[in-house]
Amino acid sequence: MNVHHLELFYFVARHGGIMPAVRNIPYGIQQPAVSAQVAQLEEFLGVTLFQRRPFALTPAGEKLYEFVQPFFSRLNQVAEEFQGGQARHFRIGASTIVLRDHLPKLLQGVRKTFPSLKVSLREGYPAQLEDLLAKDEVDLVITLLERKPPAGFHSLVLLELPVVLLVEKSSRLKSAEDLWARDKIDEPLICLPAHEGLTKTFLTHLTSLDVEWFPAVEASSVDLIETYVADGLGIGVSVQVPHKPLAENVRALPLKSFPPAQIGALWRGKTTPLLNTFLDMAKQRAKEIIK
Repeated sequence: MNVHHLELFYFVARHGGIMPAVRNIPYGIQQPAVSAQVAQLEEFLGVTLFQRRPFALTPAGEKLYEFVQPFFSRLNQVAEEFQGGQARHFRIGASTIVLRDHLPKLLQGVRKTFPSLKVSLREGYPAQLEDLLAKDEVDLVITLLERKPPAGFHSLVLLELPVVLLVEKSSRLKSAEDLWARDKIDEPLICLPAHEGLTKTFLTHLTSLDVEWFPAVEASSVDLIETYVADGLGIGVSVQVPHKPLAENVRALPLKSFPPAQIGALWRGKTTPLLNTFLDMAKQRAKEIIK
């Protein structure tokens, strides 16, 4: 049996398809080559290992994956042990704001302890990042946290940020209460997708106030929400980030009775020296932001 074929099958099974596998195999290989070599493995074994569309392992594929997974999943860990226990590669997922404004300084501190560290960055909104973490495509994400982390995940709250409504500067609204007092809110509501924690918490609290207001525009980031508000497309739900100025024609209305949004780190499994160092640096960076 060709061990390289088994390795390719492992990546396909782990990441849920040939194209996701190609994006995560740690060396250059094209989709046709992966397809052909996995097909050779199926021909050698005389079984079908997975359905292509939609992707699903067959019983034979599940049995083979259960056999090869412990070996291939621990290769990096074994390599790290031979390298003195220090990981050489760290995969981080976060929002555009975090990756652009905060991560560079944070990584400078981490590299003082791990000077040969290689970093991979993935951008996304909270649900996407949690999915990447669940699929083991990143080691840690910095994101808006749910009140209770998903099963099997560990979390660390770094910041609690006030929730605000963003309106055009020329709007006649002086407070959020002006909206709640209306029989009907006509302005479009701009927010993150409905399954995101910030949106769910906001809509739940609206219900407790006996206010009906449904999302009209779903944006993938709070930066995009602010842009849409600035362009006059509605009122946005966002968070107040310390020292981050709003667009020139946008202002924020406080939502004092609403629970704050929690920004934090999310990971799976046991911590490592590298992860602990990163978390320490993240806590230090959070303190600097608050100050």
